[in-house]
Amino acid sequence: MQISNHLPETGYLRLWQIVGKPATVDRPGTPGLIPVSRSTWWAGVRSGRYPQPTRALGPRITAWAVEDIRALIESVASAKAAA
Repeated sequence: MQISNHLPETGYLRLWQIVGKPATVDRPGTPGLIPVSRSTWWAGVRSGRYPQPTRALGPRITAWAVEDIRALIESVASAKAAA
């Protein structure tokens, strides 16, 4: 079973949906699709390793297109399979 099969075909994902949320006293953690920290994710966005976000939902909302995240997951999976 692939993670990308659980993603919708179109839409947007927020950062916490991509990298997850750490657990707190009040709630359990949420695992992310890509197991990196928030700072590592933003460094990857700046370097071009990860897709650029969009502001299509509003000026204060940062999100990523599901299609871009799906393509990233598939490219990482194919690179691991080739290695």
